[in-house]
Amino acid sequence: MSLPATLPPLPALSKNRELLTELQSAGLHLLDGGLSGNSRRGGAGPSDHQALSLDGHTLMVPTHTAAVWQSPFTATRDADGRGTLLREGRPLARIDFVQRPRFHALTTADGIPYAQIATLHGRDVLASTVLQTCIRYQSRRKTCQFCAIGQSLAAGRTLARKTPEQLAEVAAAAVRLDGVRQMVLTTGTPNATDRGAAVLADSARAIRAAVDLPIQAQCEPPDDPRWFERLRAAGVDTLGMHLEAVTPEVRARIMPGKATVPLAVYWQAFERAVEVFGRGQVSTYLLAGLGDPPAAILAACERLVALGVYPFVVPFVPIAGTPLEDHPAPSAAFMRALLEPLGAMLEAAGLRAADSKAGCGRCGACSTLSLYGG
Repeated sequence: MSLPATLPPLPALSKNRELLTELQSAGLHLLDGGLSGNSRRGGAGPSDHQALSLDGHTLMVPTHTAAVWQSPFTATRDADGRGTLLREGRPLARIDFVQRPRFHALTTADGIPYAQIATLHGRDVLASTVLQTCIRYQSRRKTCQFCAIGQSLAAGRTLARKTPEQLAEVAAAAVRLDGVRQMVLTTGTPNATDRGAAVLADSARAIRAAVDLPIQAQCEPPDDPRWFERLRAAGVDTLGMHLEAVTPEVRARIMPGKATVPLAVYWQAFERAVEVFGRGQVSTYLLAGLGDPPAAILAACERLVALGVYPFVVPFVPIAGTPLEDHPAPSAAFMRALLEPLGAMLEAAGLRAADSKAGCGRCGACSTLSLYGG
């Protein structure tokens, strides 16, 4: 379906934050199963999404969840290979689906597809889960209820552990072939001590030796704060330590294993990490819609901003095969009630995602927060 020639010019959708927030909350039903470009199912987040661009603003939009069948938003492929976004059947805008990156066509010398080592997030972010296993994932009493880290491993779409050499090889190719501008290294939690910092440091060191690429590392707070200096020395530019939920009740219910790491440990780690990486170079991921009241999320954000930590608030997306696959995503109204005051808070503090050297906040595709001032 093509846009009618008589349709009046559309407003700049990157400025229409309410529409984009609604699209990201409701998801997108792809009318042509073959039109999807660079999307993925299962695995570490963001998952069950499709990366697309509207008026130059790149979003990760849920496309593989059950809820998208009830979404008012649909999309179809145009004759030129781009897409048309429709709301309740009415054409709204042309959209561009982020296509499969060129580096995904390559394999290592020993025959491992690059796509099993790292993937493209958003439009220009290379991401890899260095350890695709977690000490809590196999236990229903301990696992984070939203987590799908083991799904892509069980399906044979990734490796249990990516070596530093593999990551460096893929990173260099992604920069050369696809213009990747930053990299995110995350990990399942392998132990209760460094909590993944050691493997992230080894990975970052090898990558930076091969290519000049800003890197964010993501892990739980390590037991020894000296790991922050070690990560920085290895070439990590920014650090993500993800709270996901902020109230003790929701933490205990949604992520019972991770909740055994007290919030006090996170607050102390945030403070120490900012001392090493700098203001705005430490971030946390907050999942809206898991049960935390907006007031509690905003109170946590206020404390984070005061420390110089960027609070990246994103709508929860239920992933098939997880205990929360039937848990509803937050409404657009719920997200606006968070993002509007948070955007003002970030503006007042002069804390901007664009100032971050690498990471989820700088990419911004999993939330419309940047359109509200963050």
